[in-house]
Amino acid sequence: MLEVLNYINGRYLPAADGGWIEDVDPSNGTVYAQITRSGKEDVEDAYQAAKKAFPAWSQTSQDQRAAIMLKIAEGIEARLDQLAKAESRDNGKPVSLATKVDIPRSAKNFRFFAHAITQFSTEAHESVGNNSINFTLRQPIGVVGCISPWNLPLYLFSWKIAPALAAGNTVVAKPSEITPMTASMLGEIVEEAGLPKGVLNIVHGLGPEVGQALVEHPGIKAISFTGGTKTGAILAATAAPMFKKLSLELGGKNPNLIFADCDREKMLRTTLRSSFANQGQICLCGSRIFVERSYYDTFKQEFVEAVKTLTVGHPADDVDLGAVVTKEHQEKIQAYIKIAVEDGGTLLCGGRAVSVKGHEGGFYLQPTVIEVPSNDCRINQEEVFGPVVTIMPFDDEQEAIALANDVPYGLASTVWSNDVDRVMRVGKKLEAGIVWVNTWLNRDLRTPFGGVKESGVGREGGLEALRFFTEPKNICIQYNN
Repeated sequence: MLEVLNYINGRYLPAADGGWIEDVDPSNGTVYAQITRSGKEDVEDAYQAAKKAFPAWSQTSQDQRAAIMLKIAEGIEARLDQLAKAESRDNGKPVSLATKVDIPRSAKNFRFFAHAITQFSTEAHESVGNNSINFTLRQPIGVVGCISPWNLPLYLFSWKIAPALAAGNTVVAKPSEITPMTASMLGEIVEEAGLPKGVLNIVHGLGPEVGQALVEHPGIKAISFTGGTKTGAILAATAAPMFKKLSLELGGKNPNLIFADCDREKMLRTTLRSSFANQGQICLCGSRIFVERSYYDTFKQEFVEAVKTLTVGHPADDVDLGAVVTKEHQEKIQAYIKIAVEDGGTLLCGGRAVSVKGHEGGFYLQPTVIEVPSNDCRINQEEVFGPVVTIMPFDDEQEAIALANDVPYGLASTVWSNDVDRVMRVGKKLEAGIVWVNTWLNRDLRTPFGGVKESGVGREGGLEALRFFTEPKNICIQYNN
């Protein structure tokens, strides 16, 4: 059986107390690996390695750090097929999705921040009146913690690690215990790229044990976390007394506003993707679909017909949807579907588990569409994180905005309309960190990423990430003419 070990100070090591966690293949429900179950002692070992490595790494030039990160990107690309298959087996997503999107984006994250750090400039302000010049140094924080989720394992793992390393920090990182495989493989890649020992340390284990130890550690000065809102609140409460720097990318319940004047063919094609990509297990999926009433009946018919054509099957096959990540998550999604019907919703399609021939133990679900009578129902207010969307009509622009904003979350929104004035009006009034117009998941790594309300605190991406992983220091010099 495969073993997933910690990567600390350039060495693969089991947990100090010898504990293990089972790693389950979602496609068939079988245990295929065991993951080291770490604790505070392992986090401390990783911290000490990172602390020892920090002085030398932080003093390397931006060009030196960039060169190593570019080699890491090349190493990921060289292992594209191997990483994609590992990601699919660990997560349940189609291999084709991991091959086309997840693994290439992971390499792109390292490549982007390798270049971005060389453009991260010092600010200077000269005051002629009193003969002084102020400039702002951006210095690395020290040892930082990065905690990533299970839905886009290497993609989001690298999204945090790359800017932290580029800025000159050393890292103790915790991948999800549900999908640890590609993070473990990254240790070999960074070593081959020449990353000094101790600069990146990867500790596996449960959130309440490893994640909490990272946040509680007084020497770890900043935490970047992506995950659930409830967990984010716990981390924030723990970090607050230590004045620890936090970036929290949390849940979403994203609206998809469809006006009758949109490009309907493009909208329908994209809405299928924004509803069910990665089995709906993306925080940016548009899980609440609101349609202008004059177009609603037509949309409902066409959308449901299109959803019924989507295929569910083993991730290695040519399918649209693979398995959801765990049996527990499958049961949670099914429970929400049942609640939605009890709340007055109408199940238009899907809603059932799928048995895949030869892989009957896997965790498969039909893509599901539910017509809801009100935005107040639980399924429209709580994050399901699965292949389930709701639909309901709206009468006018103001109602569409009100429905979109009437949730605790504010991560992303999508607006479909060919009226430029309308999309500008609506976009400004939506309570969301991201607004896509006539597109979805069209990402530019230079732009800030994050949400408002219970969707998080802070921003990732571009210079925002480099600002988070550095501390500004103002130096003022007065001089004589």
